[in-house]
Amino acid sequence: MLIIECLKAILYGIVEGITEWLPVSSTGHLILLEDWIPFAFTADQAFLSEFWEMFEVVIQLGAILAVVILFWGKLWPFGKGKNREAKRGTWSLWGKVLIASLPAAFVGIVLDEILEALTSKDIDGWLYNSVVVSVALIVYGIAFLLIERFRRGRLPLVDDVSAISCRTALWIGAFQALSIVPGTSRSGSTILGSMLLGLSRTAGAEFSFFMAIPAMVGASGIKILGFGKWVMETEVAIPVDAWIVLTVGCLVSFVVSMVAIRFLMDFVKKHSFAPFGVYRIVLGVLVLVLGLLR
Repeated sequence: MLIIECLKAILYGIVEGITEWLPVSSTGHLILLEDWIPFAFTADQAFLSEFWEMFEVVIQLGAILAVVILFWGKLWPFGKGKNREAKRGTWSLWGKVLIASLPAAFVGIVLDEILEALTSKDIDGWLYNSVVVSVALIVYGIAFLLIERFRRGRLPLVDDVSAISCRTALWIGAFQALSIVPGTSRSGSTILGSMLLGLSRTAGAEFSFFMAIPAMVGASGIKILGFGKWVMETEVAIPVDAWIVLTVGCLVSFVVSMVAIRFLMDFVKKHSFAPFGVYRIVLGVLVLVLGLLR
């Protein structure tokens, strides 16, 4: 039984590690996968539901660790060999990342609570379903194709993350806030926004990776606290299997992310995002059809 659940966690980790960084929506893929291969390490369906809501977010911590390791030189201001100007540049980059994180934090915390107070359902309750995922996949897939066509032959205005202004960072953050809709893709919305604002594909992808750090750490913290609160209120015992599958998912997500990030950075130097747009459209149509047939 535990072996099967661990295999599911490995599959979730692989999907998260790949789709978190490619602009194809990790949350959308996880939601779709959970519809077909849900966890079943306990008969308590209420616990499984609460655990999954936490798992699908916290599993991203493994992916975040990969970003920190791969870009440690750029992200750590106290590295050896960094002079005062280089340290100032690193702190400036972090400042822009935090500025870019404000819109998503507002939508994810403030508006989510307002919506739940008014309707008794939070954003997850309203949006997390296969229909929303499929529509978002298709819409943003078309957007990628259109933007790539519009930018063809145009030189980017910003070719390095160090040249991003605070105003541009805030606008990119506004695009990141759109990813609260499952199927949108956090990396997809931020990269699209970056390209519209004149960033090169490489700079847009890299800044998107950095923006993921506070976004995912914050989201994971909120989900962990929410899950802990539910556990205390219900006084339910957490099965050992739950900790095991969560650990396995995070570890696999980390390892796969190391590969996926390197792949994407190499890919965007030579290719456009058009193939991802086509993939999103095909997957969105497939999901919509399967949803109608079920």
